[in-house]
Amino acid sequence: MGAVMPRLGIGMDSCVIPLRHGGLSLVQTTDFFYPLVDDPYMMGKIACANVLSDLYAMGVTDCDNMLMLLGISQKLSEKERDKVVPLMVRGFKDAAEEAGTTVTGGQTVMNPWIIIGGVASTVCQPNEFIMPDNAVPGDVLVLTKPLGTQVAVNAHQWLDIPEKWNKIKLVVTQEDVELAYQEAMFNMARLNRTAAGLMHTFNAHAATDITGFGILGHAQNLARQQRNEVAFVIHNLPVVAKMAAISKACGNLFGLLQGTSAETSGGLLICLPREQAARFCAEIKSPKYGEGHQAWIIGIVEKGARTARIIDKPRIIEVAPRGAGPPPTVTTPTTPTAPLS
Repeated sequence: MGAVMPRLGIGMDSCVIPLRHGGLSLVQTTDFFYPLVDDPYMMGKIACANVLSDLYAMGVTDCDNMLMLLGISQKLSEKERDKVVPLMVRGFKDAAEEAGTTVTGGQTVMNPWIIIGGVASTVCQPNEFIMPDNAVPGDVLVLTKPLGTQVAVNAHQWLDIPEKWNKIKLVVTQEDVELAYQEAMFNMARLNRTAAGLMHTFNAHAATDITGFGILGHAQNLARQQRNEVAFVIHNLPVVAKMAAISKACGNLFGLLQGTSAETSGGLLICLPREQAARFCAEIKSPKYGEGHQAWIIGIVEKGARTARIIDKPRIIEVAPRGAGPPPTVTTPTTPTAPLS
């Protein structure tokens, strides 16, 4: 009798369904959301990267097929529609091409809002995906993109809203906000494909991608899936520079330092054997993967009751946007300030 094929249903990033054709599994995911940046082309890229990220969290590097879901707002004029929609579609298709796949169909509807997303599907042999349930005590947690996208996007919108800008202008300049926004947009549009491939190289035990529930929410969800009795403890929070200061100035409106701030198309949170984690972080920075990107060891896996937590005063690692001078590497944790009037 053959080995039982693993199956994963609702609860994690993608479903893994054994096919009736021997030895193969369907790995599939869907995602959609509303625009959060003002560049339609980049919005298309971000939407595609966000859909694919759920496959990458499973260690799947090749997507066989993509569908695009598009809601076009009835509030757009014909002129706006003719400009915005082709740019979003092109961004989505370009990101799919970068991922080595193509968009073969989908659905477009008129409705009150702009919505963009899609479906990503792949058929895999068992060695092509990594089930997200094998973390063991002694593993470490690695994160592949900095946090703070929601704060950066909101702060950028606040540049045009005086009562909001007045809350944060004491802790950031307009240039800080512009740089952080560009960095957030760049990060959201970046595929997690390299990280997915390196999960195999360095023997990852489990992973998820960080999106709407924030790093703590997704860490808790991943911890619940584990076969062993483990707990995740997060000590370090890599954050786009100055976003922690904005979050504090707003009275922790975003929950950034508590790990509850929503991210869009965030990094992978990966459980790796301790001895492999530093090598993973060094490898992902390598120029052979294009520009090379940073990853951080942010916590540990210990024995526990399948929970996740952030320590009381996590170390905030300020991540400099491209084009900015290096900020201090670490800011000392401080007590959250009250909202500014």
